[in-house]
Amino acid sequence: MAWSWYPGRCTTTFTHSDEPIILETKSGLKRAFPELVKDTTPDCYLNPLLFNGHLQTAWTATKADGPPIYYKRRVFSAEDSNFAGHFTVDFATQPPDDPATYEGLQEDPTGIGHLRFPPRTSYFSDKEFDNLASDDTKPLLITLHGLSGGSYEVYLRHVLAPLIAETPEGRKAGGLSGGNWEALVVNSRGCAGSKITTSVLYNARATWDVRQVVKWARKTWPNRPIFGIGYSLGANILTNYVGEEADKCLLSAAVIVSNPWNLDVSSKTLKRTWIGLNVYSKAMGASLRKVFEKHQDELLKNTNLSLEDIQKVKYLHEFDREVQCKTWGYPTEDSYYKDASSADTVLAVRIPTLCLHATDDPIASDEAVPYSEIRQNPYVVLCATNGGGHLSWFEWGGGRWHTRPVSTLSASQFP
Repeated sequence: MAWSWYPGRCTTTFTHSDEPIILETKSGLKRAFPELVKDTTPDCYLNPLLFNGHLQTAWTATKADGPPIYYKRRVFSAEDSNFAGHFTVDFATQPPDDPATYEGLQEDPTGIGHLRFPPRTSYFSDKEFDNLASDDTKPLLITLHGLSGGSYEVYLRHVLAPLIAETPEGRKAGGLSGGNWEALVVNSRGCAGSKITTSVLYNARATWDVRQVVKWARKTWPNRPIFGIGYSLGANILTNYVGEEADKCLLSAAVIVSNPWNLDVSSKTLKRTWIGLNVYSKAMGASLRKVFEKHQDELLKNTNLSLEDIQKVKYLHEFDREVQCKTWGYPTEDSYYKDASSADTVLAVRIPTLCLHATDDPIASDEAVPYSEIRQNPYVVLCATNGGGHLSWFEWGGGRWHTRPVSTLSASQFP
């Protein structure tokens, strides 16, 4: 192949059923799902200076600005009484005429409010939110972020930017973005500066909020095809949601990025090495402790939790032991991981689902990927590169490869 010698070139493999589903593309042609994915997946060329998964993953700490996305936020009240509380949804909007003076509505009309606002974010007024409903047919992308992130994360903004960039067709079709697509991000409870209003924290199987948003979106925009994309922990949650819904899923298709899949295996893999335990697990444990500390007054209303024990938490598995297990009634973190994993749930998926994975991912271990289960499901295709790390895939110049297969496949608007 041309340029096969090029420094930074990665090999790409595809795992799928021998009897995949057949989809009708935007052009009207019928294609096998794996063939459509292969045709729309560009070659992977990464920054040759970031030549392994650790370097790729570490480069995310440089905190590059990334494309600016502007959002308007709405606080939703949970409809399921088993998971009472509030969560926030950030809707991508057109940039303001003068970004330098942008403020937007800073007071939450629902009265819940926030701890802090991510950059370029403001609230909908009640009138604006009440007038969102329409009969337009623009595709909508619903996004779930990673472990303790939010709508501000660079990895997801790189994907949203080309989809919502203003076009003549998008502007004519209406909507919030002015682009060919509309997009929103469901923030996990307590993330992206949002408030927690009950002692219910999100977990790796927290499908209830995305389920509510998908139902709300289908009712609000009855003619829009609705797609989902999830990253890391959000990928695990989205896979669980799609599998739980099975053939009743209201999404047209889904993209799963850097899913840890089997959380028990991924946890054991992290604990197996010094860097896994003392860099990745420690960093994730610290980030979750920060989330807890911001909301501890509300969360500690759950008398099963011990502030003294939580303050001693150092690693991810310790946080899960002291917070998730005691919140949700799991006897051990291993039992929590086994129940919350999406490795088996993928067998129940009944919409076209593309999974992106890097085999050198130090967090979402290749050992945890359910290759056999994916081969059993005609609705799922796994695209794996041998480089890219965790939610990284940095190219020369700062771009990210994972945005390319998502954007090119989205252009076909399958099925």
